[in-house]
Amino acid sequence: MKRIIILILVVSFQLSCSDLVDGINDDPNNITESTFGSILTGAEVGNLLVQSGETARRSALFAGQYTGLDRQHLSLTQYNVTTSTFDALWYDLYVNAYRNAVVAETVAIDDNIGPVSLGITQVLQAYIIGTAASIYGDVPYDEAGDIENTNPAYEDQPAVFQKIQDRLDEAISNLQMGGGRPVGGSDIYYDGAPNKWIESAYTLKARFYLVTKQYDLAYEAAQNGISSFENSMYAPHGTAVQNSNLNYQLFAVAVRQADVVVSDFMTSLVQPGSSNPIPANYRGNSKTDETARFNYLFNITSVGVQPNTEDGFAAQTAPAPLVTYQENLLILAEAALRSQGFQAGLEALNDFRAFMNTGGYLMNIDPANLQYDPYIVADFAAGGIENPNGLSQEDALLREILEERYVTLFGLIEPFNDMRRTLNESNVRVPVEPNTGNQLPQRFLIPQTEIDRNENVPNPIPDFFEPTDINL
Repeated sequence: MKRIIILILVVSFQLSCSDLVDGINDDPNNITESTFGSILTGAEVGNLLVQSGETARRSALFAGQYTGLDRQHLSLTQYNVTTSTFDALWYDLYVNAYRNAVVAETVAIDDNIGPVSLGITQVLQAYIIGTAASIYGDVPYDEAGDIENTNPAYEDQPAVFQKIQDRLDEAISNLQMGGGRPVGGSDIYYDGAPNKWIESAYTLKARFYLVTKQYDLAYEAAQNGISSFENSMYAPHGTAVQNSNLNYQLFAVAVRQADVVVSDFMTSLVQPGSSNPIPANYRGNSKTDETARFNYLFNITSVGVQPNTEDGFAAQTAPAPLVTYQENLLILAEAALRSQGFQAGLEALNDFRAFMNTGGYLMNIDPANLQYDPYIVADFAAGGIENPNGLSQEDALLREILEERYVTLFGLIEPFNDMRRTLNESNVRVPVEPNTGNQLPQRFLIPQTEIDRNENVPNPIPDFFEPTDINL
């Protein structure tokens, strides 16, 4: 009975989100695999909603990348949040994403679908709960997938991250067996390709080691991470309104698209020319031209600077970046610098710049507006083009890498994680300032729906400005 109840809820969720993807789960000759495939698709769509939907947008806003002008976005910009502000986001994460991934794993085991399918569900679980722990702190994990348990226990944030790493190791072992791929089309990220899932699992390991400041382990994991842009994990989008890019849906379709713009600070990092709101922030120099990236990321509208919904980052059919080659390259750069030294970090940064110099992750750009020449040691010496204010060469390089992460991962959750992780590194952190008061946001709040229903929620509820354990 328990499995039947779960599957009914999963199917109900999928019916409500079925328009997000086209042509999936068509295997009338194999009912078992089709059932698993349908649940897997639901889990991946749920994860997409978390990683590139409202949770990501609020993370970017709290990290200083967006500015709200009216209604809810204005309240968020002013840090006027309550526990109920996060109700829908918690539901996206734990019901639409995580619970579906747990059910998919159960079906894969019960119906002996095979190790690759099993490994995919385990990567998804680690990805989703790792995200939850990053932004909320202590969260339910071991008991969170049990639909009949209305009071799942909360677990300490560092312990959850260790379990996530163990889960990813287990997933990698299953994926390496190579058999039992999901039915074609049901895995909307990689269509069941085990090697791509393995690389993404290693990049996720590296991401979460970075979050927990275990830089030597992040460097080790990233060396096995995503090895090419083609192996990046992107979520597909289409031409129907319901399956359009989620940023397109907000900024090109929604009736409140004028409520939020890209912040002056974010704009200033990449906008060339006299229109730059803070010209001193512009990242361009004799070796760098950010014009192409600005044009890919943004449009100037009647409201202000907003994501490019025409032919760039937020275009209707633009795939959503989830776990990417560019992120892996920048994890290597930061983790190499912190654990292996200056030269290793510089070489890794230049690997990223070489990728960008050929277009990188940008699309529909003019190559004439693109320049990312390699840096040399002298560029980070006192007085060099990347060190005008006399930092140590290590700090100057770290500052450049962190700023590059902030720009490259625009609109995602990771800049919010980076902002909090590096807050005490005043010489090198991206200088995001509070929109009001003198404190930056430190976490998402445990939602009111959880407080009302789960007797195991932390007491007292952590404050919006209270650092999570890993950022103390």
